[in-house]
Amino acid sequence: MGIWRLVARRIRWLEPDALTGASNRPGAEAPIPTGRYCPGMDSRMDDLPDLLELAEVGPGRYRVFQPASSAEGRDVVFSGQYLAQMLMASEKAAGGAKSPRSIHAVFARVGSYSQPIEITVDSMQAGRTWGSDTVTAEQEGRLLSRGIVLLNCTDPDLMRHEPAIPAGVPGPDDLPPGKQTVFPGAEIRTVPGDTTRDGVPVEMAWHRFERPLASPAANQAVLVWATCGELIGLAMRPYRNEIDITQAHRTLSTGVIAHTAHFLDPFDVSEWLLIVSEATKAAGGRVYGGGAVHTADGRLVATFQQDSMAKAAAAELDPGRSM
Repeated sequence: MGIWRLVARRIRWLEPDALTGASNRPGAEAPIPTGRYCPGMDSRMDDLPDLLELAEVGPGRYRVFQPASSAEGRDVVFSGQYLAQMLMASEKAAGGAKSPRSIHAVFARVGSYSQPIEITVDSMQAGRTWGSDTVTAEQEGRLLSRGIVLLNCTDPDLMRHEPAIPAGVPGPDDLPPGKQTVFPGAEIRTVPGDTTRDGVPVEMAWHRFERPLASPAANQAVLVWATCGELIGLAMRPYRNEIDITQAHRTLSTGVIAHTAHFLDPFDVSEWLLIVSEATKAAGGRVYGGGAVHTADGRLVATFQQDSMAKAAAAELDPGRSM
């Protein structure tokens, strides 16, 4: 065991505020890190879900787990899967020394569940506090998606402020389970009603995973999955009498083209998180939207933005393979 891990263990037990701002003794509440914190200093082992497991096949190269069934019932790899597995690959390549701060990915080609996908991590820079990677997903030599991941260790607060969580939102205990696209094992509970903000459709939903995950990237991966699949449908909501969303991938060509997520504070994905989504602009066959993620006690822990396509198809599409 390295000297820094021994020192970190002793600091966390004898001087709990040094790293986390709260006690780490058994039974203590999960703290908000307020001092300098690097995830590699946490010696816990994590039982990862299969979808987040990576098999190393070379330096900085990983083969990802392909699910038995697709997230959308089609042979088109879901954008949330790329994002989740890219986050895991970047954290793994860093040896757990840093956790992702943000990811931006472009989905250039359609991937299939029937063939292996490999992810390659190329480090642009790896310093004491910050790191940055380009992360590429390929299938049979074809580039499918490329992302940029920014990693960091957090430092003590110099200042702290954030927007308030939306007021008057029903709690998850008052809502039934929903049916949105989420990571397997996660639960979503959508707040009912056609909410708008300045004339723009807004949707709010509570989200949690079935169990805690120790890795920061694993928590981020499960959450980011839930931010990808709803913005196009949300943009169509005001036009439900004119546009039939069930025609997506048949007479309507729809798909996520690029997605960005920023992770602003640590969070436990097994606790309820409020995802607030907004379909900000629909025009020119495109949809731009995004949102924010708050903990139940009001902390802003993530934001996201998305560029997607939503247009009339020139001809009938193959729903199993088309965007």
